[in-house]
Amino acid sequence: MLVRFVAATLIAWTMVDLALYWVIAQHNRTAMQIFPCVLKSIPCVLGIIMLIRAKALAQWISDKLD
Repeated sequence: MLVRFVAATLIAWTMVDLALYWVIAQHNRTAMQIFPCVLKSIPCVLGIIMLIRAKALAQWISDKLD
C-alpha cells in the first residue's frame, strides 16, 4: 500500500510541477523549453514504473527489512 502511495504521490507531484511551470511560462510570456519539461517528468516515469512493479517492489522491501 505504501509503495502505491509513494508512486501516486510522485505522479501527482510531477503533474503539479509541470502545471506550475506552464502557468509561470504563460505569466512571463515565455516559451516552455523541452529540457526542463523532460527533467520535471522523471519522477512521473519513476512513479509509473513503481505502480507497474508495486507488488514485486513491496515484496523486495519486505524481504530487506526482515
